[in-house]
Amino acid sequence: MSETFSCDAVVIGAGVVGLAVARALAQRGLETFILEKNAHFGMETSARNSEVIHAGIYYPKGSLKAQLCVAGRGLLYEFCQSHGVGHKRLGKLIVASHSGQEAQLDALVKAAADNGVDDLKPLSKAQIAPLEPDLSATQGLFSPSTGIIDSHQYMLALLGDAESAGASLVKDAEVTAIARDGENYVLTLKNAGETLTLRTRILVNSGGLWAQKIAGLIEGLDKRFVPPLFLAKGNYATLSVKSPFRHLVYPVPEPGGLGVHLTLDMGGAARFGPNVQWLDNNDPAAIDYTVPATLPREFVSRIAEYWPAIREEMLAPGYSGVRPKTGGAKHPQQDFVIEGPAIHGQSGLVNLFAMESPGLTSSLAIAAHVEALLA
Repeated sequence: MSETFSCDAVVIGAGVVGLAVARALAQRGLETFILEKNAHFGMETSARNSEVIHAGIYYPKGSLKAQLCVAGRGLLYEFCQSHGVGHKRLGKLIVASHSGQEAQLDALVKAAADNGVDDLKPLSKAQIAPLEPDLSATQGLFSPSTGIIDSHQYMLALLGDAESAGASLVKDAEVTAIARDGENYVLTLKNAGETLTLRTRILVNSGGLWAQKIAGLIEGLDKRFVPPLFLAKGNYATLSVKSPFRHLVYPVPEPGGLGVHLTLDMGGAARFGPNVQWLDNNDPAAIDYTVPATLPREFVSRIAEYWPAIREEMLAPGYSGVRPKTGGAKHPQQDFVIEGPAIHGQSGLVNLFAMESPGLTSSLAIAAHVEALLA
């Protein structure tokens, strides 16, 4: 016989978005449980990214990504300052390595302006040289609002706030069924070898790679409101020598991603990536995070377009991450999908799908958006 618990709200998934949502709900005075199927929080998408605070340049006008990234960026910088979370507002250079790419820079300026990002500065070749002497570029853009963050510290701070407001994190908690009982959701979950039952009137599905599977468990939810899942793997290579760069460096975007770009961690070490590798199997349980040993050879020519001094022996296979998307290779630029009661008709339920980049930057704004949908 399983033990039954009751609470005001349940958030499934303790990645960066789930933790931000749980913090917001708990600070509203709701008794909130955070359910995480892994042994620790933030072990999947949230731990396998570039840790970049994005400005909001790339996303279509009016999209959730554009709105929530721009709003979330400001909130995130404020949060980092107030909570002592490690971050640096380094700035980013977006560079054209030949004249054929310069029109794409112009398009980015317009896209940024449409999204309310008005601090992009066009740079000539001569203006780029003193900023990053090792770069080869015909033109560029400088984004002073772009930065980096210690994502683990950030998640610790979110969890700390949530727990201070009364939230509880339940690790090793795998949800196996979600039934309806009037206005309540009744969750069955496995935890530490036992089966538990949890009743709640508010349910937020922030399952990341597993969001579609979780949504499929919800009794009464029309399958029309569960979008398809496509998985895009991104591999990173690390620079084994001291980085000569002080800023982040991005080529012009490519379909499905932002190109093999250079980012820095909080210690100044450089990494390159990710590439875009569409997985044939869209089952999150089948993901292989192994980075190919051939990655340095694959990356070196792409990096050399903007950093001619790079050599294959200066690179080593690093780590990989997988982005959950609702469109495949033919439709890679899909928006966040955030569905509340007004869309699917289920009271107290919000499903979050395709929480990929810029999910980290947008996380606090996403949390406020989810609050509004539930209110």
